[in-house]
Amino acid sequence: MNVVPDEAIVIVTPVYKDNEASSQLFQDLAALYNKRAYVVVVDDGSVQQPVDVVNIEDAGLPGLVIKLKRNVGHQRAIAIGLSYVAKHMTDSQRVIVMDSDGEDRPISINDLLKVLDSEDVDLVVAERKSRDETLGFRAFYIVYKWLFLLLAGHKISFGNFMALKPVAVKRLAAMQELWIHVAGCVLTSRLRMATCPLDRGPRNAGSSKMNFVGLALHGFKG
Repeated sequence: MNVVPDEAIVIVTPVYKDNEASSQLFQDLAALYNKRAYVVVVDDGSVQQPVDVVNIEDAGLPGLVIKLKRNVGHQRAIAIGLSYVAKHMTDSQRVIVMDSDGEDRPISINDLLKVLDSEDVDLVVAERKSRDETLGFRAFYIVYKWLFLLLAGHKISFGNFMALKPVAVKRLAAMQELWIHVAGCVLTSRLRMATCPLDRGPRNAGSSKMNFVGLALHGFKG
């Protein structure tokens, strides 16, 4: 990474053909955290609407873009971002993993970090209180959670929105499960995990690329 202040919040976010929504995210992050936020974008092989570092800089934020040569999927894109950060971060930095479409609200980062301040916590995951989504998607999500419980033997009530200390970033980056299912990897990591109930926001632009088939496959991977 470029020179990053020790107290910086490092934001890892995957982006796939979502330049408009992610650019709004960068602006929202800049308004709330100014240059405290350092953004690591993993462009997941976008042919249309690719993200460039200029999109980050135009919002007034420091950061970089890791451009993948092909689409590897949401979970592997996050794994690549975390693996990169694990090699470059300092022990005083905190890492946030969040989606780039705005549904993971930047204002909620403070809530995650407050819980993460505890000495007994290595990472904090966002547990959803509400979802601003269609009835069909909510039904799909219930099926996904049922599949995960059936196949993995664990209940799951969180996704990718989380805050991590360096020890958690480095441990997850060393686990091969991270490349398949981020939340599943967290559950098996034996890290000290806390939950933080948060509302999910609306998308900044466009529509979700996840559907029933995608959620079902995600459940099987978990």
